[in-house]
Amino acid sequence: MRTRLKKGYTQIYTGDGKGKTTAAFGLALRASGHGLKTYIGQFMKGQHYGEHDAFSSIPLVTIELYGKDTFIHIDRKSDEDVAMANRGLVKARTAMLSDEYDIIILDEVLVAIHFGLLSLKQIIGFIDEKPDTVELILTGRRAPAQLIEKADLVTEMKEIKHYYQTGVQARDGIER
Repeated sequence: MRTRLKKGYTQIYTGDGKGKTTAAFGLALRASGHGLKTYIGQFMKGQHYGEHDAFSSIPLVTIELYGKDTFIHIDRKSDEDVAMANRGLVKARTAMLSDEYDIIILDEVLVAIHFGLLSLKQIIGFIDEKPDTVELILTGRRAPAQLIEKADLVTEMKEIKHYYQTGVQARDGIER
C-alpha cells in the first residue's frame, strides 16, 4: 500500500540566492524514502542536468523538461517558448489531478511567469485546483506577491556571496 499525505500544502522557494531547485529536489528525494511519488516539471530547462540521471534510478520520481536547450532572454522569447511552457503546465496539471502523485514540483515556474511564458492567473488557477492531499512546490526568482500570499510556506534564498561573480561557470554535479 502506498503512503499518502493527509494534508498537502503549497510551498514557494524564491529569491536571488542559489539553492531553490536543490531544496525542491532534496524534498523529492526525502519523500521517495517514505514511499511518496513526485512529479517534477522543469520550465525553461531543456539541457541535461545531473539530477535527470539520478532521478532515473528512483522509480518514485518522474521528471519532465518544458524548454529548449538554450538560454531564453526575457526580450527574445518565442512563440515556441510560450507553447512549450503552456504544454508543460497542462502535463503538470494532468499529473497533479491524476491521483498518482503526492508531490508536484514546478521548477522555475516563477521565472516563466516573469518572462511572460505563463501568466500569474494560470498559476493561481493551478494552485486553486490542487487536491488537498497534494504538496505543491513552486521555484524560481521573483515570486509575485499574489503567489506569496496564496502559499502556505515561502522560503527566500538570499545571495550573500557567489563565486559566479569571480567568473566561475556552472559546474557538473554542483550547479547542473
